Amino acid sequence: MNTVIQTIHCPNCGKLAERHHLNQQQLTRTQCSNCDYLMIVCQRTGKVIEAYAPGIAAVMAR
Repeated sequence: MNTVIQTIHCPNCGKLAERHHLNQQQLTRTQCSNCDYLMIVCQRTGKVIEAYAPGIAAVMAR
């Protein structure tokens, strides 16, 4: 099985969202259709590939 889909609570708004474990691409995508939240993370390194979270201020890490 290459993709596992979980139903989770959105870390942005708390409503139901989906987490897709894309094992072949080694990515995890969390998405919420209620608030348009998106987070794509590399499963191997844990680094954020792409993120969009309306209502959350971005802070640059040094």
